[in-house]
Amino acid sequence: MIRVMLVDDHPIVRAGLRAVLSAAPDLDVIAEAGTAAEAIKLASELSIDVVLMDLRLHGSEQNDADGVYATSTIRKLADPPQVLILTTYESDADIVRSVSAGAVGYLLKDAAPDVLIGAIRSAAAGETVLGPAVAARLLNRVTNSQTALTPRELEIVEHLDLGLTNREIARRLVISEATVKSHLVHIFDKLEVTNRSKVVATARQRGLIG
Repeated sequence: MIRVMLVDDHPIVRAGLRAVLSAAPDLDVIAEAGTAAEAIKLASELSIDVVLMDLRLHGSEQNDADGVYATSTIRKLADPPQVLILTTYESDADIVRSVSAGAVGYLLKDAAPDVLIGAIRSAAAGETVLGPAVAARLLNRVTNSQTALTPRELEIVEHLDLGLTNREIARRLVISEATVKSHLVHIFDKLEVTNRSKVVATARQRGLIG
């Protein structure tokens, strides 16, 4: 049996997923969590094979304790389960952050039930699982590597989208203001823009941020 934990802050979504997975005789949902903290605690206490992880998790005391944070922390456990992201978001920033955190796969919530079940089986075997749209985005990043933003640059863009100043961004990312400015120079060059507002507008247009 493949032991699965569902992580989503919407109980109805978890109930729906549980119903879908119940059709597979080799899958056993042994735990559910609604926050990153709950997911990390259960993953450290139970013997789980695959965590089905949502990206946007609310109700946590930590503002940054989303699905990526939970994934990164869980993957650092002594005997960690595989983590398969299941979300409605498909921006480059979300995909890159998730993969960098250690997720073995990334699927969108519109995936068919048989695709989801197959993905969980593949994840349990340690195989990489990517939805078609996600695979296309990653391929595009590889083929356009000269102009693709790095994970850190994507983080900078996300913070620009929040309207933060260089000083505020530096404080959040624990880097110097000079480093933030250096990243901005590279971002301006790669996106072929000349100011911060155009960075955000172009990033949204290209699907780099949600």
